[in-house]
Amino acid sequence: MADILDRQRIDKWLWAARFYKTRSLAVEQLDNGRVEVNGAVAKPSREVKPGDCVRLRSGRDELTVIVKGLSAMRGPAPVAQLLYEETADSASSRAEAASARRLAPEPAHTIEQGRPTKRDRRALDQQRGWGDRWSASLDE
Repeated sequence: MADILDRQRIDKWLWAARFYKTRSLAVEQLDNGRVEVNGAVAKPSREVKPGDCVRLRSGRDELTVIVKGLSAMRGPAPVAQLLYEETADSASSRAEAASARRLAPEPAHTIEQGRPTKRDRRALDQQRGWGDRWSASLDE
């Protein structure tokens, strides 16, 4: 009896392909409607087969992958990467998003009011003339 899979539950496949660390995280993402199989929102019991198109969100990135294989168990990352192939559009959009995040301005620089940073605090203390003196007592 050959143990070759021709169909597999999507939650098990997402876990075996290492998109999510646990099956319960995969089920949570499926229940929230963040995973689509062939353009339709998938439930955890939905079965996938080689050739299906899966669209999912992993961290900040949105991926579109083609199912290449199925696995009954979770293996090492190099083996898990053989279970799918990312589409060219998905790879290019992920690269663009990564470069946009890298080139985005630092959010702290846009804040004009609020608690001063350590550097700002030292500059304020120098303007006030406090210098290194933090005590209110008189030095003799």
